[in-house]
Amino acid sequence: MSAVQELQDATDLVDELAARRLGINRTDLRCLSRLSARGALTASELAVAAGLTGGATTTAIDRLERAGLARRVRDAADRRRVLVHLTEQAERLSTEIWGPIVDDARAELRRFTGAELELVERFLRHALDNQIRHAGRLRGGSS
Repeated sequence: MSAVQELQDATDLVDELAARRLGINRTDLRCLSRLSARGALTASELAVAAGLTGGATTTAIDRLERAGLARRVRDAADRRRVLVHLTEQAERLSTEIWGPIVDDARAELRRFTGAELELVERFLRHALDNQIRHAGRLRGGSS
């Protein structure tokens, strides 16, 4: 299982270097990642997705706005709602940073059979569930 730890460490290093390149901290990077994966979110939706308090999320959104990576926009369908969107600059920088990683991963995955990919996906889903469960434990929730 050392390969899993090495992958986590390498991912952590890429995230650290990406945050530095973007001029943001790791919490802001987590918010940027959630917005990239899920699209525009309200601040409260982003808080849940990123595992942050409301206050921490507001602070992170403020920093992302100052960095030119996010913007708050009133929801056209419900003017009471404010959505946090990534900016074009954030999209462009994300593509520069993570695009080559995604391209290389896709090329590597094409080397696997469908059955092998199903097994890898099953392992990753179990690993994700494990990480989420232990994040809750470390936050003081259930074990």
